[in-house]
Amino acid sequence: MPQLTWPYIHTLINHFPIVLSAMGTLGALIALVRKKRGVWLYTMATMTAAGIAVGPVYFAGDMADEALKDPWYIAPGAIDAHNAAANWALAIILITGAICAYSWWRALRYRDEPIPAFIRAAIVISTLLSFATVTRTAYLGGKIIHEAPVLSLPSAPAGLAPAPKYQQ
Repeated sequence: MPQLTWPYIHTLINHFPIVLSAMGTLGALIALVRKKRGVWLYTMATMTAAGIAVGPVYFAGDMADEALKDPWYIAPGAIDAHNAAANWALAIILITGAICAYSWWRALRYRDEPIPAFIRAAIVISTLLSFATVTRTAYLGGKIIHEAPVLSLPSAPAGLAPAPKYQQ
């Protein structure tokens, strides 16, 4: 079993806000077209969960950054660009989560009333912003490893120890 380091933990949990934002955005767009209360409730619940999940992911990312200390095999500035995008994603997803938590509470409390237009608009706009920022953050996070300069080398650098044997 791999050792649980902060970079490993961040990699394990960082998909929650991404997937929840994608599904919440899809739900918001379907709810906008279909006008079904249940789809609005699904969107509110999903984006509330995204708002809850984004904090631990951000924290784990900060701890991963501290643990790595800008290693030689990662392009300079790649982690900083990802972190700058993560700051925006954190803020926007937290705001969206709060909007959706309130909207969800209100919709459940006033079951017989239609969901007000201003709430539906706030959900759609904030959900789209959440998806856009988390997608950009994920893209920049992927570049940390996928565009690492060491991957373009034709062979391993001199003196590099071989990788440890894989264990299941």
